[in-house]
Amino acid sequence: MPTQELTEVQQIVQELCLMNNKFMNKVFENNIPAAELLLRIILKNDKIKVKEVKVQNFIQNLYGHSAQMDILAQDEAGVYFNVEVQRSDEGAPAKRARFYSSLLDSNLLKAGKPYEQLPVTYVIFITENDVLQGNLPLYDIDRVIKQNGADFGDGTHIVYVNSKVQDDTPLGRLMQDFYCKDPARMHYSELAAKCGYLKNVKESEADMQDIIEQYAEKRAQKAVAENDKKVVAKLLGKGMSIEEIASILDITEAQVRELADKRSA
Repeated sequence: MPTQELTEVQQIVQELCLMNNKFMNKVFENNIPAAELLLRIILKNDKIKVKEVKVQNFIQNLYGHSAQMDILAQDEAGVYFNVEVQRSDEGAPAKRARFYSSLLDSNLLKAGKPYEQLPVTYVIFITENDVLQGNLPLYDIDRVIKQNGADFGDGTHIVYVNSKVQDDTPLGRLMQDFYCKDPARMHYSELAAKCGYLKNVKESEADMQDIIEQYAEKRAQKAVAENDKKVVAKLLGKGMSIEEIASILDITEAQVRELADKRSA
């Protein structure tokens, strides 16, 4: 890889933060201390002891929609935690949280086992914006009996974390770290250690390969688009019609118009 291209890749890596889905997965992969820190702060429970953490865990639904979960952790008490980072409001609707919760249930109860053996589950969305629009840093959502407000006690919990709130509290500092690009400036060493390794240690390049490949693919697509834009400009300059150019480049007329607009912008 040429030195200039490598430098560009390194620059991209340096700009990544934990709100980037793929980078977050790399940081939390098999990283029990980081997962434990995350869950303890969000759920305000210092007794959580994570025994296993997986990233990009695919849960198959044979009869409908399946899901790939960002982080799936289990603690020593048998509680399961699914953590999702969502930068788009459309990616964190209430019914997605409901679906993920139900998908966990359907995969965690073995055939023939009584319902009482369903584990306690948490589905946690860390959102870029205040999706629930209550101006709160965190939303705890449990089923309750409307008539008396009592906890229904089915063991399912949904939590939304509003990452916009970055105040001087444990949760606020955690959200600061999720946007921090410099590991040296992070509040929590459990996150800073892996972030620093991935960003600055030569041996981490293999771990970052898929992110680098994604960047290279986008770069290649951009190069093709730039080349097509130049070709369209030349052909238009020679008086060719949009229909003729579309036929030559094997693209749609709409794409030709878009490239022509970019040329004149």
